[in-house]
Amino acid sequence: MVVGGGGESEPRIKVTDPGGNGEQPAESAETLPSTRKGETTEAFSFGQKKARRKPLSFLRELPGLIIIAFLLALLIKSFLVQAFYIPSQSMEPTLEVGDRVLVNKVVLRFRDPHRGEVIVFENPQAVEPDRDPLSAFWNWFTEGLGFASNPEKDFIKRVIGLPGDTIEVNRGKVLINSKPIDEPYLNSQEDLSDFGPFKVPPGQFFMMGDNRANSQDSRSTLGPIPKDKIVGKAFIVLWPPSRFEWEPSD
Repeated sequence: MVVGGGGESEPRIKVTDPGGNGEQPAESAETLPSTRKGETTEAFSFGQKKARRKPLSFLRELPGLIIIAFLLALLIKSFLVQAFYIPSQSMEPTLEVGDRVLVNKVVLRFRDPHRGEVIVFENPQAVEPDRDPLSAFWNWFTEGLGFASNPEKDFIKRVIGLPGDTIEVNRGKVLINSKPIDEPYLNSQEDLSDFGPFKVPPGQFFMMGDNRANSQDSRSTLGPIPKDKIVGKAFIVLWPPSRFEWEPSD
């Protein structure tokens, strides 16, 4: 049935009551499009307002998100993982100057370092420079991200001697308890130095660089490193991308 307009009385659609109570007048067909149009306009207007609120809502939440991200970064840096910058040639060819490595700070809280692992540790003889609180915080934060490094504070070397081991170096060849060890990671530059014999004290570890001819390590003024000075184990060469490597200890 086509509904037209212009007459004196408005035609109506008759709908049969399913309950059998007779006929009921339906809404005018002309009012239906008008109602839907109004609803559509109102919904569109609401959608526009909601779209305008989204950027404003995000801007209001942004400071909180930044603070949360910052706190998470500090938590990770303090207890889980920390980035370190390689400032010297002492670990070449395993690690080169400018490399950035990630250090696992958790694993060595539950076990002792193993021979052959690459370890970051604090210089037991380092003296912290005097800094104001803001400068000290900034230095701590940038070091944790691997953007700064104090070569006199933190060292990265390979674990060679365990507590109780007797270390001896004979014309560059390392002997542990009088037995030579295989070291495929060494720099090709020949080292003919001698050292020891030296017995590693309990609770301490003997560290050496892979570039033996150019490494300040436990053979020199550093001496053996107490376990409480060990920061963690290097497990990824993160930067540059061309040198990405998992487990540089191997």
